[in-house]
Amino acid sequence: MSAFLELLLVLVIIVVGAKLSGYLSSKLGQPMVVGEIAFGLLLGPSLLNLLGQPIFHHAETTGEVIHLLAELGVLLLMFLAGLETDLVAMRKVGVPALNSAIGGVVVPFLGGWALSSAAGLSLGTSIFIGTILTATSVSISAQTLIELGKLKTKEGMTILGAAVIDDVIGILMLSVVVAIFATGGTSTPIWLVALKMLAFFAIGIVLAPFVRRLTSSFGRLPISEPLLAAGIVVAALYGFGAEILGGVAAITGSYLAGVILGASAEKHELEEKTKVLVYSLFVPIFFVDIGLRANVLQAFAGQLWLFGIGIVIVALLGKVIGSGIGAYLSKFNPRESLRVGVGMISRGEVGLIVAGIGLQRQVINQDEFSIIVLMVVVSTLVTPILLRWTFVEGKR
Repeated sequence: MSAFLELLLVLVIIVVGAKLSGYLSSKLGQPMVVGEIAFGLLLGPSLLNLLGQPIFHHAETTGEVIHLLAELGVLLLMFLAGLETDLVAMRKVGVPALNSAIGGVVVPFLGGWALSSAAGLSLGTSIFIGTILTATSVSISAQTLIELGKLKTKEGMTILGAAVIDDVIGILMLSVVVAIFATGGTSTPIWLVALKMLAFFAIGIVLAPFVRRLTSSFGRLPISEPLLAAGIVVAALYGFGAEILGGVAAITGSYLAGVILGASAEKHELEEKTKVLVYSLFVPIFFVDIGLRANVLQAFAGQLWLFGIGIVIVALLGKVIGSGIGAYLSKFNPRESLRVGVGMISRGEVGLIVAGIGLQRQVINQDEFSIIVLMVVVSTLVTPILLRWTFVEGKR
């Protein structure tokens, strides 16, 4: 079998399996992403080791192509996240969301850093793991709140606003940490990292009106799917510029591109077209690729199993305590504060994206990456259960 035919077969397995696993996960009352990750873990070295089977003679090439498609999927997923970011709504949520976001960043970050340092990990790895724990998944929290009919409550709006703020802060933290530690602990001055970041954001924002006009004009051309093509080009260019000019992660640039085009008149059309592209192919590949690259059994075969349990505990309690305190300081009662803290637990795709960048840049190793994947799965699974308990059981 040729390398191309092997790739086609693997793509068929990934897309069909991810979609069916996501459907099964939703029927069990869990977010579809859980099923997709679980399917990747099933195919990966943790269990079946699909690409290690004798039928695949070009496994290394096939795996590399899948991984590159997954990286493109990350870029487009963050572009879509930028399109869906409602800056006006974020401002309306106000102080409670900001306080909850700050608490939900500081406590998990310090907890992850301290635990990793105590486990003997390097400074760069410890700080990066702390950065991963700051993430919150907006989509998973929103989906759960919608299912509970609590999206428009005070706690629901605060959770969504704080989750978006968390993501923005997390992306910026990721960019700084990667820029400093990605090359194996180089002595890049923080002021230089900050200057390059500020320069990139300044240029990107100054160009925003021109980018919106150009995208709108291109989108009206009498050719097939001009608007989507323009959006992808903008996301790619901003991602390229983020890495080359700003010294930051490409997903930072694609996210900024999404936010910029999210303020255009074509926002909703571009959002819908991007969703079709992203969720039909690239997102399943991305989530399954996470599982394909993670060997959870190997990670816990040695001394890291205790560290893994600790990371899961810190991830869960860090958000509940940090975001809960932030809400409580904003005049929420204890029950409302608990709801906000629980609603911030899920790391979802954001945690996976950050962890994937860290693995790619060699800030964390394969075992540490696998532990993060497990943390993401656990946090994603428990969020709907605990949210339902705090909203429904709390009234009894």
